[in-house]
Amino acid sequence: MNIKEFFRNDIFAMEAGVELLETGNGTARARMKILPKHLNGGGVCQGGAIFTLADLAFAAAVNSHAELTFSIQSDIRFFKAESEGYLYADAKEIFNRGRLASAEVRITNEAGELIATFGGTGYHKGTALPFAPLP
Repeated sequence: MNIKEFFRNDIFAMEAGVELLETGNGTARARMKILPKHLNGGGVCQGGAIFTLADLAFAAAVNSHAELTFSIQSDIRFFKAESEGYLYADAKEIFNRGRLASAEVRITNEAGELIATFGGTGYHKGTALPFAPLP
């Protein structure tokens, strides 16, 4: 099993249409095509859908060391609304020591415009995952 196969078990993210594109040591890139099911009453992509996209990229980045890591804190800031096309989430780990890991995620549209930023902290559970740590 590899990390992409592992995250296919994230049924919520998969049902939301989130796709893990790239993974590396402390990094990840995911995307989601905005569909009618993602739109809120105002006709733009609902914040929870964007959060789910960012959260999967965060999870892949902090779990890239093959140690089970769960989020213990996260926040998101929205800057621009979107109602169609693809959104991309690029996660980069900024801290990893002891039991804690932290990553920042930038969510952009197809034109590279900043849609939102997400920050999260994860807790390493000390449980090995069924794939090799990413180089």
